[in-house]
Amino acid sequence: MAITKERLQQTFSEGGAQEIYEEIKASGDFIGFARQYAFNQDYRVARSALWGLTKANKEELSQLQVILNELINQAMQTDNSSVRRLSLNIVERLEMSEDDLRTDFLDFCFEHMIDVGEYPGIQSVCMKLAFRMCNFYPELIDELKRTLEAMEIDYYKPAVKCVRNRILNGKLK
Repeated sequence: MAITKERLQQTFSEGGAQEIYEEIKASGDFIGFARQYAFNQDYRVARSALWGLTKANKEELSQLQVILNELINQAMQTDNSSVRRLSLNIVERLEMSEDDLRTDFLDFCFEHMIDVGEYPGIQSVCMKLAFRMCNFYPELIDELKRTLEAMEIDYYKPAVKCVRNRILNGKLK
């Protein structure tokens, strides 16, 4: 079955996302698929496309390196939490160098990692991304650790607590 906008609007299951991935893999055109569907204005299309892309392995996802900034922009600008979470998960799996550091994105990650009203999946990945970006500058790592230590940990879900503790204990790489 061909991947179409209409089909992506109807993909609501793990199995459906896996099928989308298998078809992208067979075509070998991860970047073409992402450009065509991952940034669609219809959040259902974007969500299904991104969900399928999250099934890719690191080598396959590396094709998306050229759209790193577009994925970051999408995560910061979307009003849809699923699209935000999936975009952030893909960004987290891509390479990031010191040259890729964007202060607007770092600020976004700091804001969303401590926002108790944010979904735990988004908080956790924002924390991981903030840690990766801060590692380029020792003074930023200190700021991150102070922020994490100041969190009222009782208000957070176990996933967030776990990532926070791994960073503070030096166990997150």
